[in-house]
Amino acid sequence: MTMRLYVYVLEAKGLPIESCFVKLQLGKSKSKTRIVRNRPDPIWNEEFVFRVHDLEDELIVSVFHHGDNPRLFHISGYLVGEVRIPVWNVANEENQTLPPTWFSLEKPKTSKYIANNCGKILLTLSQHGRGDVTSANHSFCAYPHVCTTDDRQGESPNDASLGSLSPTVQPTKVLRGKKFMKFVTSHLDRILHTNWETCKCDESLDLNGSPSGKDDYMRSHHHSSCSFDEALEMMHSGDSEQEMPENLQGGILLDQTYVIPSKDLNSHLFAPHSEFRRTLAELERVTDMQEGPWTWKPGDSSCLIRAVTYVKPANKLVKAVKATEEQSYVRAANGEFAILVHVNTPDVPYGNSFRVELLYKVMPGPELSSGEESSHLVISWGINFYRNIIMKSMIEGGARQGLKESFDHFASLLSQDFRVLDPADSLDKDSVLESLQKEHQSDWELGIPYFWNLTVVSTTVMLLYVFIHMLLCKPGEPQGLEFNGLDLPDSYGELITSGILFLLLERVHIMVSHFIEARLCMGSDHGVKARGDGWVVTVAVVEAIDLPSLDTTEFPDPFVVLTCNGKTRTSSVQLQACDPQWNEILEFDATEEPPSFLDVEVLDFDGPFDQTTSFGHAEVNFLKHTSAELADMWIPLQGQLAIPSQSKLHLRIFLENKNGVETIKEYLTKMEKEVGNKLNLQSPSKNLAFQKQFGLPQEEFLIKDYSCYLRRKMPLQGRLFLSARIVGFYANLFGHKTKFFFLWDDIEDIEVHSPSLASVGSPTLVIVLRKGRGLDASHGAKAQDERGRLRFYFQSFASFDQSSRTIMALWKARHLVPNLEALIIGEQSDQENQLIKLDSQGPPFDIEDANMLKIYSADLPVNFAMMQIKCLMKMFDGGTLEHKVMGKSGRLNYTTTQWEEVKPNVYERRVSYKLNHHVSIFLGHVSSTQRRSPIDDRGWVLNEVMALHNIPFGNNFHVHLRYHIEKLASEDDACKCRVYMGIKWLKTGKFQQRITRNINEKLEPRLKEVFDLVKKEILLANNHTLL
Repeated sequence: MTMRLYVYVLEAKGLPIESCFVKLQLGKSKSKTRIVRNRPDPIWNEEFVFRVHDLEDELIVSVFHHGDNPRLFHISGYLVGEVRIPVWNVANEENQTLPPTWFSLEKPKTSKYIANNCGKILLTLSQHGRGDVTSANHSFCAYPHVCTTDDRQGESPNDASLGSLSPTVQPTKVLRGKKFMKFVTSHLDRILHTNWETCKCDESLDLNGSPSGKDDYMRSHHHSSCSFDEALEMMHSGDSEQEMPENLQGGILLDQTYVIPSKDLNSHLFAPHSEFRRTLAELERVTDMQEGPWTWKPGDSSCLIRAVTYVKPANKLVKAVKATEEQSYVRAANGEFAILVHVNTPDVPYGNSFRVELLYKVMPGPELSSGEESSHLVISWGINFYRNIIMKSMIEGGARQGLKESFDHFASLLSQDFRVLDPADSLDKDSVLESLQKEHQSDWELGIPYFWNLTVVSTTVMLLYVFIHMLLCKPGEPQGLEFNGLDLPDSYGELITSGILFLLLERVHIMVSHFIEARLCMGSDHGVKARGDGWVVTVAVVEAIDLPSLDTTEFPDPFVVLTCNGKTRTSSVQLQACDPQWNEILEFDATEEPPSFLDVEVLDFDGPFDQTTSFGHAEVNFLKHTSAELADMWIPLQGQLAIPSQSKLHLRIFLENKNGVETIKEYLTKMEKEVGNKLNLQSPSKNLAFQKQFGLPQEEFLIKDYSCYLRRKMPLQGRLFLSARIVGFYANLFGHKTKFFFLWDDIEDIEVHSPSLASVGSPTLVIVLRKGRGLDASHGAKAQDERGRLRFYFQSFASFDQSSRTIMALWKARHLVPNLEALIIGEQSDQENQLIKLDSQGPPFDIEDANMLKIYSADLPVNFAMMQIKCLMKMFDGGTLEHKVMGKSGRLNYTTTQWEEVKPNVYERRVSYKLNHHVSIFLGHVSSTQRRSPIDDRGWVLNEVMALHNIPFGNNFHVHLRYHIEKLASEDDACKCRVYMGIKWLKTGKFQQRITRNINEKLEPRLKEVFDLVKKEILLANNHTLL
């Protein structure tokens, strides 16, 4: 059975030195007391706990001298004397307790003192088994007489203290057992009573150092007889209706939830002998920490107070200073605790002019699905100035920065003791989604509310009325122009009635067609499970409110389109609803890297290929929202219609990694092939520091970081951090911190500039963001170009080639390559949607299968026609002109491969891009294969086959284009450009004519816009050449 030995080092007398401390050793375990200075009769009153494995072991108590000014090669802590106590001596005592006993210190062989008397030391020892400890209650104040000396007895102010014993030991290590407490208390009381008259100064056990110390002890004996938990219970019963105070005005230092009951967290932080406080002090290099006991506030038996003193370490600006904390319980009821702390630092500049305040609030947190309890810890701060001073703002800034760094250590240490609750853990995804599940409704159940209106009812009544009338009336003889089989209205009334009935039937027919199209043509992705292992995004589309009505006589028919990682999911159409409710769950297939954002669009359904109206759109950035916010968020919609109506969409978004760390390893392995260097998985601590530094969610993982300069007006030394989704920069120059980050998806281009005089002979990496993107990082940009794009300049990498290659590879892998590969692989793997079957022996295009119609033609009357043809062909060479023109014409994320020769003078490449809102409401993707060949010496012909993705019926057809760019035979100073379009149908359908008309209407103005931009750019280039 494992046992413990509790050792109480009370005081010493008759020592030949004035400054000393005590070391204790039992087996391999060691500990020591604080240093008492300038006293030949020091008083410690400290408690130590050792584990006992063998009763034959000896406890070695050694007293060492301490010198404040040690010289070179001089060790100040030499041994004064020691005493050895076998553990079995304690075990043989009654109740396994050795009462306070004076032990004579034995002179060591190497002692420098001639005197044989080395002094005495007062010790109390006790030994208890584990069963006794667990069955006992923790004592609030184990020894009423044990306290540190007052300044009036000559002790250093750093060692002055604070009442009855409250040593800084973990609560679980404190001696328990009411019998032992009463036994030791009675012995100490007898000693105090016996020696009170004869030992007023050096040999007195009145550690308050004044004749009134015994009286103070007698007054506080009632309070010290209860435990810490019992004292809090007394507060609860005394004033349980007091409300939780508001956070202090300075701001929040820590707001976190931990998996531990609130009562246990409060004890862990503020109970006497808290090991957490001692460990935190060691981490922050705080010395001479002294915790006073919790006592009742004078005149108020419902408030606990104590004082804590310590010496804060010196830094570059301030020397080591003493700080005093006055801690008081403001509330302790119903599992809620509020502790107000006043921090005084009189030794700092202007220290007597202000006081810092801290408010700790420990409250019950959400209950987990596993049944575990949690607690919510909020720490706020404020500063009170006693008078107005000039340095007020500087003092506030310094206090804010110092507290932030200190509580970063606090949070890091506390997270090692208790698991930090991820807000998503408190939200059980399965239960949340299960609550949204609704029973499948048949078309009849959905149709009855839709058709239950005045139009349908009146039409039905009129049809029944006419039908009954026809049954009751006998057919008459033909009159006028009538003949058998043709019955015309015989009066104006009959004509009007027939017209009304016709209009009603037409209206009902439109409603029926609309309902069928909405149910069949725009089917929902609800219930389609995600495929693959990796990062899976699950979105629950709950409801929308205040959607605008496009027509005063009709309600809208909204549906939602979600786009993430190039994939689109669509909800069902809610007919005739301004406040629609979907309660549908849409899942996106797993990806190797976590997604950056989710595009949301709410549209009005008016047929599959009619001009769809957008109610509003929004973008959800996963890096700017916590998992708790994503799990239940109302998104304000943006747009001309949504903003005046204040339309909102209710979503529940869950991002999870189904394959754990293996997904990250697979991603890094893939990136190693692109980068050409080894990419190691970063340690959890480094990842955690990276996430906290930039305020990122827990799923973000660091890939690489480099030391470099950020070039603005003045170069700034810092570090560049690369992760799966962001590029971040952090610098700390004399306490002035600069940090920002932007998404890989925000990057439009990355340029490498050669060394120059402006870059001090160092190559520069320039990252160019898209217009309107990365505005949060604008303070780190060197300039904004004429197109409104932010430009960031980085230089002086340790290995520029390696770092630039890594950055380029990560950007292309994140943004360019996956989109292109996904489109190509998707075309090759899906036989029904296959764009074209490549034949190594013949041409890959079967253009003749599509009826080609001329949709664009233009003559270019310029000199040097053949040179102009070469300029025109630059729009197909993948260079700056092509990307510039395509970007301006609404083609986003435009990506091309290199031209490859597949036959003599026949070249082929692949192109992919995304359509913006102006080109396509559905935000579809386009992938195409282009093949070009020369036309004798007169020009070029370019054939293109396009596949449209993520649009209705996009899998049913391919669009064929043919570009003819050639010199006119009749004129030497002109060239002609003609574009033909055709559609090849892969599947038959009833909307072929409408689809063809829609594509023709969209494509013709876009081609005109593209060639107008090309001509403009060529003319500008020629003008510059002439100049």
